[in-house]
Amino acid sequence: MDAWKMRWGVGQWAAYFDNHDLPVMRRSKLLMAQLEEAEGELLSPRDLADVVLQDPMLCLRLLREAERRKSHRLDHETTTALAAILQLGVDQFRKLLLSSPEVDETNKGLLAVETRARIAAQIALAWAKGRMDLNPEEVAVAALLAGTGDLLLWVYGAEIPQKAERELLSGRAQRSAQAQTQACGFTFKQLTLLCAERWKLPALVIQLLRGVESMRAALTRISSNAARHLLDDSETSNLALANDLVEAAKLIPNATLEWLIEGLAMLPEERRAGLYEVAHGLLASEGEYSVKNGLFPF
Repeated sequence: MDAWKMRWGVGQWAAYFDNHDLPVMRRSKLLMAQLEEAEGELLSPRDLADVVLQDPMLCLRLLREAERRKSHRLDHETTTALAAILQLGVDQFRKLLLSSPEVDETNKGLLAVETRARIAAQIALAWAKGRMDLNPEEVAVAALLAGTGDLLLWVYGAEIPQKAERELLSGRAQRSAQAQTQACGFTFKQLTLLCAERWKLPALVIQLLRGVESMRAALTRISSNAARHLLDDSETSNLALANDLVEAAKLIPNATLEWLIEGLAMLPEERRAGLYEVAHGLLASEGEYSVKNGLFPF
């Protein structure tokens, strides 16, 4: 990367991304080929949507293309992968996928963020279903796209997230957002939101990406945090993940810790018992405080 790009602000990076093709994961093309071979003409939009929900860059390409092609006669937003495929049609989706450049799979930083996005979407889908959400896939899509800024920088300006990592590891920054600001003057979430607005992604998706304006937005944020903490192997990761579970428990009626942990599909078995104990302790202490102060019962 050119050294002068290190001085770019969030707006300059967002404008730069406007004119660059988004790469997709190679496995998405392989999955598409496998589905075509197995199902032929019976290939369903639902099967293709499941492929999209495993590839954040493909999901982003799809939503951008659906927005670009949207008819003014449509009186609703296209907020899920399935809706976008139905809008474009299977043939157009196939062309979109097969014509896409592929991610450089030697880029370990990008692969780590992509893995985190996939796990966040899986957690969000499971937990949103537990809330009896009217459209759980909307929450899953937002969780999948929550790391868009991180992903784009790893593709086109890897020195920036690398510098943010050094700020964190050195102790010069205590939290990821602080490390990112020290590295480049903005947070990667700010970049995500600005790109979403510039690309005119559905207003609902942008609201969920903000993570603060509704219970569904909060669940998007918590799912993204949980995915990051699940993949973290530091000494404090179980405490951070336990706090995520406590937050989720407040949003999902009648959710037990066992059920919430069940939604963390990639959590190693050896971490589960310890995580339960830490989260149970947090819930118990919060429950005592809440009942005493008349806030909420546990």
